[in-house]
Amino acid sequence: MSSHRVLVTCGPAHEPIDDVRRLTNQSSGELGAILANTLAEAGFEVVCYRGEGATHPAPPVPIQPFGTNASLEKLLQKEVGGFDAVFHVAALCDFLVDNYRPGKIRSDTDRLTIRLRPAPKIISTLRALFPAAAIVGWKYEVEGTGERALERGRRQMSKCQTDACVVNGAAYGEGFGFLMAKSDEVLHLTDKRTLSRHLVGWLQKFLQER
Repeated sequence: MSSHRVLVTCGPAHEPIDDVRRLTNQSSGELGAILANTLAEAGFEVVCYRGEGATHPAPPVPIQPFGTNASLEKLLQKEVGGFDAVFHVAALCDFLVDNYRPGKIRSDTDRLTIRLRPAPKIISTLRALFPAAAIVGWKYEVEGTGERALERGRRQMSKCQTDACVVNGAAYGEGFGFLMAKSDEVLHLTDKRTLSRHLVGWLQKFLQER
């Protein structure tokens, strides 16, 4: 068994509109679950921080549930330096509700305006929290060209000081693009299981060379 401890974040976050309604996204948590399971099968000690709204069955590893971006951030801050690798697969909220209302907004309200403000990017905090870890981010893009999506992935690595980035979404096309901070190569991976196996191999090599 590996003594290396690995964190996988997966599934959707949500942000409350009132005490019974929320904004979220369509993430099922499937990719993070597959990756966590593949890492565990390879002998890594895996912990999964899993969005409460994930619908895909949870992986057979220790699970820490989170709800909002802020609750995930609190979990991460409790583990400063505690992981050898972080795979940040979770689909977090890009916007926060600026006019949250306690209680329940009446359903017979004629019109409701929800004001949104950009959410701080948790990925930009990971290097400070886990300075020695291998960190992999995700870039999901639905508009523009495949090359533009890859360029945004490269910018994410540079800005957030991550070691690699997985690019996917309609802008990229079918499958996944894998980028590394120290290489100009783009590796195309056809599906989630192929991607997960590649990430395990990449991490094993990364840790050996560190």
